[in-house]
Amino acid sequence: MSVKIASRLDPIKPSITLAVTARAARLKADGIDVVSFGAGEPDFDTPEHIKDAVRASLDRGVGKYTEVGGIAPLRKAVAAELSRVHHARIEPDNVLVSCGAKHSLFNLFMALLDPGDEIIVPAPYWVSYPDMAMLAGAKPVVVATRAEDDFALSAAQVTAACTAKTRAIVLNNPSNPTGATYTRTQIEALAGVVVAKNLIVVSDDIYRSLVYGGASYVSIAAVSPELADRTVLIDGVSKTYAMTGWRIGYAGTTAALAPLIKAMAKIQGQSTSNPTHAAQIAALAALTGPQDCVETMRRAFDERRIEMVKLLRAIPGVTCREPLGAFYAFPDVSAFVGKTAPDGKRLATDVELCDWLLDTARVAVVPGSGFGAPGHIRLSYACAMASIRDGVGRMAKALATLT
Repeated sequence: MSVKIASRLDPIKPSITLAVTARAARLKADGIDVVSFGAGEPDFDTPEHIKDAVRASLDRGVGKYTEVGGIAPLRKAVAAELSRVHHARIEPDNVLVSCGAKHSLFNLFMALLDPGDEIIVPAPYWVSYPDMAMLAGAKPVVVATRAEDDFALSAAQVTAACTAKTRAIVLNNPSNPTGATYTRTQIEALAGVVVAKNLIVVSDDIYRSLVYGGASYVSIAAVSPELADRTVLIDGVSKTYAMTGWRIGYAGTTAALAPLIKAMAKIQGQSTSNPTHAAQIAALAALTGPQDCVETMRRAFDERRIEMVKLLRAIPGVTCREPLGAFYAFPDVSAFVGKTAPDGKRLATDVELCDWLLDTARVAVVPGSGFGAPGHIRLSYACAMASIRDGVGRMAKALATLT
């Protein structure tokens, strides 16, 4: 039988980060020694007090349906956290808890964007932003940033990219994949354009707790009440608390955008309904419990960051700016694209280069073309220091054999 697939999927690509991670996992399952820098996932276990809260909740009958948007205590905790961080008034009724921040973003794009609308997406970008926009029928307007500008989108670039169809702009700060963070001056400049062009800000803040080297997270919603009323805050517990598999993210807004949260809840009500009850209990414990675990993990990531960048910069032909947030390095390896491997194969693209590194050196990295930045690769340093030294060492030896 021939099955016709919906045409809306024609421009959609599978997630390249998930594909690389899955291939590395298959090789490991076959007993092959692979160092994987693919997944954006902390190697730490979920903190014990969070797991204890879930264990205790099981005896109280956790496991039933909850409200679509999440249990009231969690929405209250999220509202308090977002209000504190962003200096905005976020009420629990304007919070929607979803199955991960990715789910929150999907709900938002579906609720916000109509066919023909445009949304500005700075590149390098997280792989799913453009595809989510296209699934909503909208056009992602990709605006390239440069390493020499610290991958920061400028106000002038946003102004030039705006048309009468532009509805929103994505601001991922700190950035996946670059680890770049915006300064207060840069944020304030962008804020001026947002107001002038009447835009909604999709503020993806999932890495806001992971900043280093004297950098600080600056919220665009905190610039002024007017900006807060234009911003949808996307966040979650995955990266901050090593809870990727628990799948809890959330969106929050001020009362000005309450209709948008209600529309997102309508979509969620017809898809997943509530996030897993036990996972919501875990997220509540994370937000309201001890926070020393966050700093412990952040310090470890910082040490790994420093080591990875040092080792990458020591490879002839590789350039790497210093990432000041998240847990990724994003080196430029364009000097090796187009070179020839010892077996005579020409590595014409960064995708072919990454495939070759996995096949030859048994190192999994993600090609930059998947993030809108060909010639780069993304490496996650959310892994053990020994893996960083081993994996980058393998990569250096392999790259040295290209001619």
